[in-house]
Amino acid sequence: MVTEPRVVCLGEVLFDRIADQPGLAVDEVVSWTSYPGGAPANVACALVKLGTAAGFVGCVGEDEPGQILVELLRTTGVNGVGIQRHATAPTREVYVVRSLEGDRQFAGFGDRDTTLFADTRLQADLLPGALFDAAEILVLGTLELAYPTTRQAIDRALDFADDRFLKVMIDVNWRPMFWPDPTQAKSLIRQYLERADFLKLSDDEALWLFNTVEPAAIAHLLGHVEGVLVTAGAKGCSYYLGDHEGKLPAFAVDVEETTGAGDSFLAGFIHQLCQQGMDALKDADRVRQMVTYASAVGALTTLRAGAIAAQPKAAEVAAFLYLQDQS
Repeated sequence: MVTEPRVVCLGEVLFDRIADQPGLAVDEVVSWTSYPGGAPANVACALVKLGTAAGFVGCVGEDEPGQILVELLRTTGVNGVGIQRHATAPTREVYVVRSLEGDRQFAGFGDRDTTLFADTRLQADLLPGALFDAAEILVLGTLELAYPTTRQAIDRALDFADDRFLKVMIDVNWRPMFWPDPTQAKSLIRQYLERADFLKLSDDEALWLFNTVEPAAIAHLLGHVEGVLVTAGAKGCSYYLGDHEGKLPAFAVDVEETTGAGDSFLAGFIHQLCQQGMDALKDADRVRQMVTYASAVGALTTLRAGAIAAQPKAAEVAAFLYLQDQS
């Protein structure tokens, strides 16, 4: 039986090809290891592992990588009713180099142009409206806004969300190399943020879009959002949620690799929102606890390689937070 999702995540699922040799430039890397990823798919998988039913909507190729990803989502427990397959366009692979400290940098798509992959061809008229019927939250990235066909699908998903009174969470996830014309990105992303109820972005993305890293200032500039989360990696995070604002330091952990940590952070927050309900945002202490939980999920994801493979289950997060309270 396929579980009806409380959260629908729309966007890309792909393979991150991560350099086996940290500290080397892309043309110096000797070998790569492929890990399933893609921000919206990462969020969907992390939610399911934490105990919140989630669905994924996206397009992969009719190829072996696509089949592996579809099967991974299925076995993880993600509702895959909204996954489309394209007959000729390949499933996306992204090359990722690592610093000696574990931080990662995207290094392109090999010899393929960004517009040639299956995720750019998600068809609006094939989106299953019924997938949204029992949902409470729609999660969107912005990478797929770069491609007109998938952008139409995003518009349709947003219409479904409006009709069913879903909250819309947008994760900026700015990656210039995904855009055929990066100069179009800022105005287009800002346009779509007008339809967001919640916004999650990194400190660099906040500066790029709003010239500030202060969540309250960003919320004021947008004028309508219910919450803003700004992550800053090892420097922690800040938030403005339900008129409550604050900053939290990052948990001190032994980082192996940071791919997907921000996605896990987002999933941790959404999981808490689903568990506690929107009314929790009225209470400053509960808001801080929700963001602390999200930070723990993000931190635990950095302990192992691979965005999805490294994600913790709810019991691991609870144990980690318990130990932090005892120390």
